[in-house]
Amino acid sequence: MSTSPDDVKMPLTAHLEELRWRLIKALLGIGAAFLICYQFADLLFAFLTQPLHAARLLQTPNPGHGVNLIGTGVVEAFFTKLKVALIAGVFLSSPWSFYQLWRFVAPGLYPHEKRYALPFVFFASFFFVAGAAFCYALVLPVGYRFFLDQYATIGVRPELRISEYLSFTARMLLAFGATFELPVITFFLARAGAVTHKTMLGYWRYAVVGIFIAAAVLTPGPDVASQLLMATPLVLLYAASIGVAYVFGRPRVTATNAAPERAGA
Repeated sequence: MSTSPDDVKMPLTAHLEELRWRLIKALLGIGAAFLICYQFADLLFAFLTQPLHAARLLQTPNPGHGVNLIGTGVVEAFFTKLKVALIAGVFLSSPWSFYQLWRFVAPGLYPHEKRYALPFVFFASFFFVAGAAFCYALVLPVGYRFFLDQYATIGVRPELRISEYLSFTARMLLAFGATFELPVITFFLARAGAVTHKTMLGYWRYAVVGIFIAAAVLTPGPDVASQLLMATPLVLLYAASIGVAYVFGRPRVTATNAAPERAGA
């Protein structure tokens, strides 16, 4: 059986060169998506500020107390549009970025495993966007409501800088998007034999405790509701990851069947 070029072992320098080109291609994809999103920067800015306005309407005890987004620099509005377009470009180009990641790790897989390219790109992009959407729809309004209530308790009308608001919102969206990649990461670890469904089942208690600790650290407010908003989907994702490890986990290879598996792959 002939060996494809991807199956040839590469030295470390070749791996680093391959990584460099994959990063360049991913950045080019983000750049192209950035240019597209910049055309809709005004609409995207209104979209990203919606959670803050929703939190203001839910704010207690003074829903009409109000909150303003302010700019403190001459060029801040221009850079705000750039930041908004970049945030949107990262999510828009995520399928291309995940495809470049797949192309980087694909040479280390068996030929029959490389057919997972399209499912990997689809599910990685889906969970990344789903995590950000969950944060946008549920977590951010609750978090901003808590922070605005703190202003109300000291009798101060909040005036928030645009740059600080966008930085915080972007970090939260990206953090939730990355966190929701747990099933995809489990797929790779299971295929590499690093984890099994039995291992994950054995450590589920520790995983739940760790998830709630992470939720307490990452959520914007210290209240139980906002922590549950992050911890609950993570627990469900951990359960889904156990199923992923069970379905896609690599079976133990014995000395008698190691060679036939390599030959028939």
